[in-house]
Formats: sequence, structure tokens, C-alpha cells
Amino acid sequence: MAKIRVLVVDDSVVVRRVVTEVLEALGDIEVVGAAANGRVALSKISQLDPDLVILDIEMPEMDGLTALTHLRQDHPRTPVIMFSSQTALGAQATLEALSRGASDFFAKPSGGGGLEASRRLIQAELAPAIRALCPRPAPRPETAVVITSPPLAPTTACRVDVIAIAASTGGPNALAELFAALPADLPVPILIVQHMPPMFTQMLAERLAKHSQIPTVEATSGMLLEPGRAWIAPGGQHLVVARDGTRVVTKVHQDLPENACRPSADPLLRSVADLYGRHGLAVVLTGMGRDGLRGCEAIRAAGGQVLAQDEATSVVWGMPGFVARAGLANQVLPLSLLASALVRRAKVGRE
Repeated sequence: MAKIRVLVVDDSVVVRRVVTEVLEALGDIEVVGAAANGRVALSKISQLDPDLVILDIEMPEMDGLTALTHLRQDHPRTPVIMFSSQTALGAQATLEALSRGASDFFAKPSGGGGLEASRRLIQAELAPAIRALCPRPAPRPETAVVITSPPLAPTTACRVDVIAIAASTGGPNALAELFAALPADLPVPILIVQHMPPMFTQMLAERLAKHSQIPTVEATSGMLLEPGRAWIAPGGQHLVVARDGTRVVTKVHQDLPENACRPSADPLLRSVADLYGRHGLAVVLTGMGRDGLRGCEAIRAAGGQVLAQDEATSVVWGMPGFVARAGLANQVLPLSLLASALVRRAKVGRE
């Protein structure tokens, strides 16, 4: 099987060396070149034709954002993973990079840990993302394996009282497109889990609020759920809903990660199933891994509804793919049709 060919672009010699060493030790990834700035990178992309580019944001001569803009003009389909710093400026630049066509991002480890923390990040998170963005055909099994899931009774359309959204790789852009199409008078609240580190989720909330009619904030504990508003799980914390007398409020906590994620979609979806029962609606957008699968099982078991983004419009059809293949999705839709589907379902019982 052909190895995944990667170009590493970073002005730090140490970063280039560590990324190269860790990735090549895995066996299925080959670093075919390296560059110290965006200008050199653009010439090497044309020469080397890599399967994927790892691109630092802050570099001399030509930074990552400028290089990405030029790269997308000539290589619109080449996956690009951005390396950013865990700062407010780094978060803003990262979201801008995603809006310009970057496929994913990773925040460089800050604080203690040094090179060892970087090696762990590359092996545990960066390498799986590279494989997800550059899939290779799986070997054909000698015997066909059929995966079955327990049959679920079809959900009768009923009133939706809350929408819970799960997203990961490709999620920020998917959320931006979805929210831009939602009306200001949406009659239900929205809760979001997007896999991102602290600070990045706050920036994402601000960006969604600025470019849509849905007021959106990063959640803290005790926020009252209201129609036509949205709350994003803060990086590093799970988001759930809880009852406070007759009210429903947000609650954030730092319990153990689930599916190697915190925030994870499963705790949110389970709490929605517990509190709202058949009046909960889950939406699973593009993303790597299977976070949200167990939560969608809980939603459907409670009589709620599940929508999943289709493969063609997903950057990575991991999270929605697992839900769809398990038979949990009431509908599998392209991103462009999800907003109208949400509005239509939210009107049921309110017309």
C-alpha cells in the first residue's frame, strides 16, 4: 500500500525534525519534503505533489494564511492541516485559515512537556487526522463481514424542543454554513459540541454570532436555555443540560474524557435524551472518530430524532458515518439541506 506523502512547513528546525521523525516511524506516512516558510513551500508543492501539507501559521517572509490562499488557488483539493499557537491570536488565525479552506488544525503544546508533549500530540492526534484526510483502501477481507445493529422503531415526527449538534474535523466551516441559513425566529435552543481546545471555542462562538442571526456564546454553568440562541461547549470541558426547578440550564464539568475527547458529544446527547426524551433532536456533522454514536443511541432509544451529514459534503465521514451505518439517522443529508430540515422539524407541533 502506498504511503501518505506529507510536506511539513514550519520555520522551526526542531518542529520540522520532530514531526518528520514521529510520522516516518509509523511506517505508513512519508515526509517527502520540508520548508521553512510559505514561499518555499509553494514551490515545493508543485515539485513534490504531496498528499497533504502541514502548515505553520506564524512564519517569516510568507506566513501560513498567505501561503494557504495561494495554495488553494492551484491545489484546491490537497488537504492542509494548520499548526497554530494556543493564544488568542493563534485561535483567530486558525479560524481564518479554516474559512480559507484548511482541512483541520492542531494547537502546538504550550507550557510544560516540551518535545515529549509534541511527540505525543503528533502520534496520538496528528497522525490519525492525516490518515482520515488521506484514506487508503482497506484490504479486501477473505470473508464478508456484516455489521448489524439492533433494529429501532421509526421515530414519529413530534415537537422538537432542543437541537444538539456534534462536530469535529471540518466542523467550524460546516457550522458557519449551517448557522448562516438558520432564521432568527428558530423556536428552539441549540447546543454544540465542537472538538476544539480552550480559547478556540470562544472565538468560534463569536464568529458564528457575527455571521448568523443566532446569538451564540461559549457555555458556562447556569445559563438558561432560550429559543433561537446557541451555546458551545468550552474547550476542555463537557457540556450537558440540567433541570433547575422548572427551567433547563447548561452545566459544564471536567469529568474524564470520552472517546478521547473533552468536550465530547456523548455526555451532551445523553443528557438531552434524559431531559427531553422524544423531543430531542441530534445533528452529527463532519468529524473524525465515533464521538456521538452512543449519544445518538440514547436519543433514538428515548424516541428522539437524529440527522447526519452525508459523506459527499463531509471533510471526514467518521462521526456521521458511524451514526448512519448503525441505522440511527432518521435522515442523512448534504450540508446545504440540513438547515431547512431543522427548521421544518422545529415547526412540527407549533404551526
